[in-house]
Amino acid sequence: MFQPTLQFAEYLDQNDELSIYRNEFYLQANTIYLDGNSLGLLSKRAEKSLLDLLESWKTLAIDGWMQGEYPWYYLAEKLGALSAPLVGAKENEVVVTGSTTTNLHQLIASFYHPSGNRTKILADELNFPSDIYAIQSQLKLKGFDPETHLVQVKSKDGRTINEEDIIDAMTDDIALIILPTVLYRSGQLFDIERLTKEAHDRGIMIGFDGCHSVGAIPHKFHEWDVDFAYWCNYKYLNSGPGGVGSLFVHEKHFGRMPGLTGWFGSDKEKQFDMKHEFTPSDTAGAYQIGTPHILSMAPLAGSLELYKEATIERIREKSLKSTAYLMSLINEELSEFNFVVGNPLDDAFRGGHVCLEHDDAARICKALKLNGIVPDFRAPNVIRLAPIAFYTSYVDVWNSVQKLKKIMVEKQYEQFQNEREIIA
Repeated sequence: MFQPTLQFAEYLDQNDELSIYRNEFYLQANTIYLDGNSLGLLSKRAEKSLLDLLESWKTLAIDGWMQGEYPWYYLAEKLGALSAPLVGAKENEVVVTGSTTTNLHQLIASFYHPSGNRTKILADELNFPSDIYAIQSQLKLKGFDPETHLVQVKSKDGRTINEEDIIDAMTDDIALIILPTVLYRSGQLFDIERLTKEAHDRGIMIGFDGCHSVGAIPHKFHEWDVDFAYWCNYKYLNSGPGGVGSLFVHEKHFGRMPGLTGWFGSDKEKQFDMKHEFTPSDTAGAYQIGTPHILSMAPLAGSLELYKEATIERIREKSLKSTAYLMSLINEELSEFNFVVGNPLDDAFRGGHVCLEHDDAARICKALKLNGIVPDFRAPNVIRLAPIAFYTSYVDVWNSVQKLKKIMVEKQYEQFQNEREIIA
């Protein structure tokens, strides 16, 4: 049982195996950063790998493509192999490339093949908007109206999606399913293995958006037979703003022609033959399109070193403990202020952040920032708080709740308008 005292928070920190990694990150004085599920902090190793790749450009020039510690020509595949343990994939099933949305466009173009009665794409109504935009675009490119051919599973409570409702929607007219691993507002974690099996039992391919889980939650994409997945690396994986994304394609699909072909999807041995006949790589590398963004990929090399040492299993263990501790303090200290915890309470269905709902959420977030706490606001009423296993201490969690209580008691939030900034 958790105790609501500073001494107990200090005790938890003293017994935290991952506390040694806190010094690996650039933490700002007098600030508690709880927004690592939107943008992770810079680590010293990510800074070093960025500077190392910059140095390779400086000293090797064009020879950097084949020389140096990280030859640029193979960097996308190298970082993919280093990322593979985080998602339970084989090394050649992951490649670092593109961005979340461009990778989704590529994967839909590759795996959405409407025929006969199977012409629709199944998603959910709580998914991140960019995913829905991509699905709508791809449907239009195939000549279908998204109003009729994009099926979105409804939420009964505005926070979560019932998995039974998803399964019930897997009808004979569904050609492809796109779902998040974790809902970005509420933090609901789906049973990926179960949903994949249900889809495959009905002859439907399924892919997952892992933006809000990869780096916080272990997955077994290969073992679970997931067809494909895609994610960003700048949240829990701390690769920097706009960092290059990643994608997974199960090896059973190797040899399939990508829907969008490009030079860097070529077989590496044949790429520089410069022929106009495309010969795809026999790995997930086939789904690359353009030349890798070397300097944007560079920080991920250092960040993945930390994951190799800490292990995703220990990170998940601390993440669950930290969010449980945060919820316990919220219940203990804030019960009189009309806050509602909107995320699943069960460890098996909770992602890496706490979803705290309040009618004055936007201006409470502004007051938190004024008090040195960096949260994240999501319309219309969600305060997302993410204790990051690498750099958020239990004392940080305790102090955050104490400051939030002070804000509410003193009604500090009333000085602000209850509306989001341009970037929430």
